[in-house]
Amino acid sequence: MALIKEVRGFVPKIGKNAYLADNATIIGDVIMGDDCSVWFNAVLRGDVNSIRIGNRVNIQDGTVLHTLYQKSTVEIGDDVSIGHNVVIHGAKIENGALIGMGAIVLDHAVIGEGAIVAAGSVILSGTQVEPGSIYAGVPAKFVKKVDPDQAKEINQKIAKNYLMYSGWFKED
Repeated sequence: MALIKEVRGFVPKIGKNAYLADNATIIGDVIMGDDCSVWFNAVLRGDVNSIRIGNRVNIQDGTVLHTLYQKSTVEIGDDVSIGHNVVIHGAKIENGALIGMGAIVLDHAVIGEGAIVAAGSVILSGTQVEPGSIYAGVPAKFVKKVDPDQAKEINQKIAKNYLMYSGWFKED
């Protein structure tokens, strides 16, 4: 069973139909929407500030979400996919975005709607990733715009697949 821990009077709130892997850790001021999944070894650490997660978000294995004390929060919109071993520290991820495996997104960055952050990229503090764009590299830079319909289709497919995968792990 996932570790869900109260800290400083904040108890995590988990939406309906969520899948939390056995060793996922959710701490403190975390509010998660419906149909989300938090996979193995993921840590959502809302001990120093808030983490807000929309609906149909998948937070894949080894990911860490954290913030700066009294300075930044994590906000994740709906239909977001966060790849394996990602670090999101005090950033905003808008609806339908995809954060590739091993990426790092730092404080006060904003990942626009439908944007894609390539695997292994580092989004520096304060970076504004335009909606419907691809950013890649260390530090990440604009690569190109993507067709909004194509990006939406890809990103929603991944989000729906993770909802299906989580069903495989739920106990009857």
